[in-house]
Amino acid sequence: DPETRIRNRHVDFQVNDRAAQILRFRSLITSRIREYLQAKGYLEVQTPIMANLAGGAVARPFRTQAVEFLNRHIELRTAPELWLKRLVLGGFERIFEIGPCFRNEGIDKIHNPEFTTCEFYKAYANLDYLTDLTERLISELVTYTNQLTLKKLPSLSTCNFSIDKPFPRVDFLETLQRLMNAVLPDLKSRNAETEIIQQFHVNGIPLPESPTLPKLLDRLASKYLEPSCQQPTWIINHPECLAPLAKSFTDQNTKQRVSARAELFIGGKEVVNTYEEENSPFEQRRKFEEQVKYRNDDNRADIDEDYLKALEWGLPPTGGWGCGIDRLVMLLSGTDRINDVLPFGNLRNVVSLGKGGRDVLVSQ
Repeated sequence: DPETRIRNRHVDFQVNDRAAQILRFRSLITSRIREYLQAKGYLEVQTPIMANLAGGAVARPFRTQAVEFLNRHIELRTAPELWLKRLVLGGFERIFEIGPCFRNEGIDKIHNPEFTTCEFYKAYANLDYLTDLTERLISELVTYTNQLTLKKLPSLSTCNFSIDKPFPRVDFLETLQRLMNAVLPDLKSRNAETEIIQQFHVNGIPLPESPTLPKLLDRLASKYLEPSCQQPTWIINHPECLAPLAKSFTDQNTKQRVSARAELFIGGKEVVNTYEEENSPFEQRRKFEEQVKYRNDDNRADIDEDYLKALEWGLPPTGGWGCGIDRLVMLLSGTDRINDVLPFGNLRNVVSLGKGGRDVLVSQ
């Protein structure tokens, strides 16, 4: 009975070999990533989890209070990005962190408000370096996984997706326009949101809640682009508004402002994000101000003045990389629920344990 298992996870691990082996597998994969980065000279660090601003991601943060600061709120980080880039500013040219992040958002089969991420940053790295390293790392992890399933962890299945390099690339706007059989408006124009909403109506696509320009474009990508990325595939040249912390440029084919970003999808799901980081304090301010225009309950974007001041000291050209450990372990272990790669399930399960197991929704 799945409900009994999730309520009694300590017993489940004793009687269910697959559940226990997934937990061991997660530990081995995390260790392998750490060893891979350390072998390339990356220094592991730990950055703050609580601060006055969450920063680093467009997401709703968790808020709390500390006895030392009763007159102000503290936010749990949504990403360690801005802290890590400050360390690059401090002269640490290769750094990484593996640790928890928190986003006050919904729960489903692949999302949990508390999750583990790995991020690394390298001075003087570009997208070519980042995508090449990613493809080598993913290939090594797939080979390692298949070795483990043959020997140590026989309850898990082998990975069956292609790791032939280089992985194919899909241009965000060019491909989207081709599949929609439409030309998108100038995304910097005042009427961009209105015109794209009209295309939603024409194509019978339900609008997202709070249909800002970033949310509209993200919904179009999830409908037209991501499902086709079953084998490892890069989506590149995202619209500038979808990557406010990345460098951007005018694409010569679409004439749109796009970001220096590459996003790896496998099985139709995002696995890795890579960026050439914005290092101009003037451009970064402009992009922060642009994000504030889209502010709503889901996007608590604000202008991080402290980070902008830090950029004035001169962030070198920097490549950034992020990967959700939970989702990566799901992919490699052949698991379709995030519950199964977390020792005690998702947040709903954990909270329900304190209520005697009531309200557990095992379908999630």
